[in-house]
Amino acid sequence: MDNEVYSFALKNTLNEIQNICPDIRNSFIFTHDGEIIAGDENTPEKTIVRVVDSFDSILEKADTLGGIESITLDSSKGRVSVSCMNDLYLVTVTSKNADKNYVNTVTRVLIPTVLKLLERISPAPLKNKPDETDMRREIPITRGFKKPLEEPAEESIPEEPRREIKLEVEPEAPLPEPPVNQFIVENIGGLLVPADTVRVDNELLSQWQELYPERRIEKVEIETFGGKSTQCKVKPIKDSKYEGKGIVQMPEKIQSTLEIRKGELIRVKPLVE
Repeated sequence: MDNEVYSFALKNTLNEIQNICPDIRNSFIFTHDGEIIAGDENTPEKTIVRVVDSFDSILEKADTLGGIESITLDSSKGRVSVSCMNDLYLVTVTSKNADKNYVNTVTRVLIPTVLKLLERISPAPLKNKPDETDMRREIPITRGFKKPLEEPAEESIPEEPRREIKLEVEPEAPLPEPPVNQFIVENIGGLLVPADTVRVDNELLSQWQELYPERRIEKVEIETFGGKSTQCKVKPIKDSKYEGKGIVQMPEKIQSTLEIRKGELIRVKPLVE
């Protein structure tokens, strides 16, 4: 299904949910990778982006624990709820006195129902209708005769020998060699920091993506000058003070695997799958 149609259907669903449940002030849906699928007409896109970014580290940590089903944040002004539905995350912002059970009933019934309907709808190519003239030719018309009139035999025309047509398939162009960059190790830690992920400049990730436009760069290979290497996930650096400094933020677990520490020089190259 076309992405625009998919998003349009979910956006209308979010708007209708707010109509039947006015206590829901804002609502939107995004994927695990942070891609915004749909949002209600009352919520600015900039606000949605900031909220999705704030949940990024929480969801990454949740992956190491087996994922999450729901998150609820209460404040003096209202409540923020995050629910996982069909590999998508639904965020709802409700008023302080909203009926939590009613809100959950509405959202957890309508959204999954619409998602199932969208999955079942798939465009099918139209079958070509047979030409009416050809149909008339194939059906014998007797009109009172007990059997069709015999047509005079036609002279057989010898068939020309068939020639084999060989299609030349151009070989796929080889991918360019992954570039190797050198970085200085910088520590990264915290309760919600995943132990299998390093962070590099977002500009470098963009350069890798331009080099391999049809591939997704989700992992890198790290090699020390002592010959040790490992593969791990990669994300952009979030703290602006580290951007453009030629560093790679690395958790202690990966440093221990490579037997290195903060301040040492390493090599990093993208893994192209």
